Amino acid sequence: MTRQEKSQVIEELTVELANNGNIYLTDISGLNAATTSDLRRAAFKANVKLSVVKNTLLAKAMEASDREFGDLPTVLKGNTSVMYSETGNVPAKLIKTFRKKSDKPLLKGAFIEETVYIGDDQLDMLVDIKSKEELLGEIIGLLQSPAKNVVSALKSSGGTLAGIIKTLSEKEG
Repeated sequence: MTRQEKSQVIEELTVELANNGNIYLTDISGLNAATTSDLRRAAFKANVKLSVVKNTLLAKAMEASDREFGDLPTVLKGNTSVMYSETGNVPAKLIKTFRKKSDKPLLKGAFIEETVYIGDDQLDMLVDIKSKEELLGEIIGLLQSPAKNVVSALKSSGGTLAGIIKTLSEKEG
């Protein structure tokens, strides 16, 4: 690979890192062609972009990026594949599901919405991370709950309330 080609790859990786808030670094070495193809197909169906990268080029792209990747570059040893996703927990779920058939991919590390996770032991926690949409849905549900309770209480005792208001207005008059 020429110096110009390497520069081009680093530039492309830097753009990918900037455009994706959820980045998983995995090890898929040792998977045969059929299993690798199955993983790529499963990633595509889950809307996860999967690509194999050279560690040195990815490390240089991380350096060139405006983001702070913390200790994430320290896991760039051996074979590295990158998974990009719009939703933070989707690659973790994909890895966990895929491991039912194989012992790979191994999670080296992840960058989820500005937070760095290092090590395969973080996988279960990453599976449980909620997406922004899920969190917003829960917050809206919690906010709507008291309002719904007030409305239903007013409806159920609507006749009584109307009677009380009428009685109070008659007393004043």
